[in-house]
Amino acid sequence: MKVINEVSELNKLLESGKPLLLDFYADWCGPCQALMPIVEDLSTKYEEDFVIAKINVDHNQDIAREFSVRSIPALFFIEDREIKEKLTGLQSKEGLEHKINSYRAKAS
Repeated sequence: MKVINEVSELNKLLESGKPLLLDFYADWCGPCQALMPIVEDLSTKYEEDFVIAKINVDHNQDIAREFSVRSIPALFFIEDREIKEKLTGLQSKEGLEHKINSYRAKAS
């Protein structure tokens, strides 16, 4: 799973053309920590044609501000450099996998 630490890394991912899921989290956030293994598993499973990256809000306040992150975990589905969907709070693996597959289907 990719870790974004600066805006230039985010821009590279946005330019890749692949659908993207950004996971905004913090180390002290319980729901974020519960979601992390799910997101990491999905990142490995779909690495060929879907990018999943995590962004620590405490270390990347500018990026979090740019995305108007108010609560975490915050998940942003991005396609063609445009935010298509935002989810907040703990999500199920099945629900995320369903959404990832719908973006993958559109991209192929």
